[in-house]
Amino acid sequence: MSDITTSNPFNFRRGGIGLLAFALMAGGALVYAAGSHAHGAMGGQRGFMSGPLDPAAMDKHAERMVEHFAKRVNATPEQREKLTAIAKGVARDLAPLREKARNARRSGVELLKSPTIDRTALEKLRVEQLQLADATTRRMTQALADAAEVLTPEQRAKLAERFEKRMGRRQHG
Repeated sequence: MSDITTSNPFNFRRGGIGLLAFALMAGGALVYAAGSHAHGAMGGQRGFMSGPLDPAAMDKHAERMVEHFAKRVNATPEQREKLTAIAKGVARDLAPLREKARNARRSGVELLKSPTIDRTALEKLRVEQLQLADATTRRMTQALADAAEVLTPEQRAKLAERFEKRMGRRQHG
């Protein structure tokens, strides 16, 4: 009987590391697509979490991010189309959460500027931020799973290998 967890634990571990690496990459790209360049993060302008999003610019950025990613795994045109739809969807879904996070930061600053510290209000804000983070990561995990299903096992393995190399460089220098 060939069970992945008992027959070769290294491959199971490598697959788990690869999936985690893919999750981090995909999540970062999707969050990035949701806002960093969509409102001009370069050239000294304000970046991620700093203003209203232009949906057209956000979509265009998601397309660029997917194209860059797709080249690394030799994605087919059909895969590129599906990945683009996933990236655009998650970027649109995260945009309102981005605005909530921005407003929460402002509220936190106001609470801390107050002559007296309202610990109850700070705790309430902390709980709201945790709920916001949960909603964000839940949506990103869904998008990650959707994107992973679009890719072949070979493409996911190629990503895992690439990210293992990158993680090795970061840990050693």
